[in-house]
Amino acid sequence: MGDADLDRFPGIYAAFNARDIEAVLEALHPDVDWANAMEGGRVHGREELRAYWGRVFERLDSRHAIEEMERLEDGRIALVVRQVVHEAGGGALIADEFVRHIFTMEDGLVVRFDVEREDERG
Repeated sequence: MGDADLDRFPGIYAAFNARDIEAVLEALHPDVDWANAMEGGRVHGREELRAYWGRVFERLDSRHAIEEMERLEDGRIALVVRQVVHEAGGGALIADEFVRHIFTMEDGLVVRFDVEREDERG
């Protein structure tokens, strides 16, 4: 791809899907600002994000597959991601949808994460 920031995301998503949270956290700024998609609001910093993901994984089993990646004109990175979510423990299917993950990078680390539904794109 030729864009070091973009090149990082397949590995980040593979680590997340494998629940290697420490590897994911290493790719994030210590004071990362993260969209709390499950509870609403925002999560700030690696420690809050680790706790948030712990709550998520108690309730949900999700897998994310990158479908498209692009660098936006403002420098952010946008990924179209297929998100398949089940209840934890192999329970019922909750969602099989496409979402847009938007990342702001600084010095090779994610400093902000936002998410929007694919049908909300303008």
